[in-house]
Amino acid sequence: MKRALGFMAVTLAMSMSCAFAQETITLGASVQETGALANTGRYYRDSYNFAVEKINERGGVKVSGKTYTLALKILDNQSDSNLSVRQYVQLLTQDKVNFLLGPFASDFALADSSVAEKYQVPMIQGGGASDQIFNRGYKFIFGTLPVASKYFESTIAMMGKITPAPRTVALLYADDAFDVSVANGTRELLQKAGIKLILDERYSSNTSDFSTLISQLKSGNPDAILVSGHETEALNFVRQAKSLNLAPKMYSFTVGVPTADFRKALGKDSNYAFGMTPWVISPTSKDAYFGNAADFAKAYVARFGYDPDYHSASAVADVEAFVKAIEAAGSLDPKMVRDAISRISFPSLYGTIAFNATGQISLPQTVIQVQNDQVKAIYSQNGMLSTPQYPMPSWDKR
Repeated sequence: MKRALGFMAVTLAMSMSCAFAQETITLGASVQETGALANTGRYYRDSYNFAVEKINERGGVKVSGKTYTLALKILDNQSDSNLSVRQYVQLLTQDKVNFLLGPFASDFALADSSVAEKYQVPMIQGGGASDQIFNRGYKFIFGTLPVASKYFESTIAMMGKITPAPRTVALLYADDAFDVSVANGTRELLQKAGIKLILDERYSSNTSDFSTLISQLKSGNPDAILVSGHETEALNFVRQAKSLNLAPKMYSFTVGVPTADFRKALGKDSNYAFGMTPWVISPTSKDAYFGNAADFAKAYVARFGYDPDYHSASAVADVEAFVKAIEAAGSLDPKMVRDAISRISFPSLYGTIAFNATGQISLPQTVIQVQNDQVKAIYSQNGMLSTPQYPMPSWDKR
């Protein structure tokens, strides 16, 4: 009798375990929690967790009349792209996650998306924008960042609205997948705008010494300098521009400017820098879980102790997109969910989420500038939002 009762207890426990497993949908991701990219990787780790928590608080995921709890499995790739690929294989083959969220950075997403394609499990990621990720004809990769080749589109449009309008431009870019895509697109945008490109220089990622390039810039004397690189590179460029007294009419960076870290690192030297963001904190952008973007930003600071930026908002949108697609598919079958992702369209605190045929969303960049130690929205697709501080004064007149 005891043996029978023991067997029944084990069987009941196994049944309960299986039932629990069936009632959980697990999203897996390899994220830069440590290493060189950890400062940005934290946005994805924290935002994925925040979104999962909030969705579960709101009742979880409804699939064909059944309610599922959303779960998350995050591995630390230590800012190593080779490790990241191995971890995505592990997530699918050993950890048996249902679907994939992405890492930060285009080089990582470019490699990791091949794992999603091989195993035919959809990945939604808001950390990689390089055109290369999406021009391979892959069916299981989706992205919530604007296309890299158009990152400077709004900036170049703004340049035609300011006085005196910049007529000559220098383009500097790092040699990774994202920045090469940005540079390729920027050349075409400048040509269409009739702006002369007088210096076009590629540098090695993680470069810390810009003195040679700055000497070339001083010699060429462009009206505007456009820099596509990583945040640390942007910081080093500004510091060395000051020390070498380089002050064009304007400079703009693809990354860094939206973040509080950029302003904290540079202090008042961050002023006048232009940048861009696909996400501006606004009460008009709303979702079903956090309320509006302003509510989300306030809750995010209270939860994590630092300000969110567009990386955070895009990461939340990635999780929400899976929920919308799974519920629309009425199934956890990866191919059915993949097809549902390609059809979804919904408002979020990040913007409207709707993927085109290549797997990206269409989201215009808003030009921003650091003015008086604060980020200010300057220009959007609807025109000028506020007055830019332009031309930039020389360093000795600030």
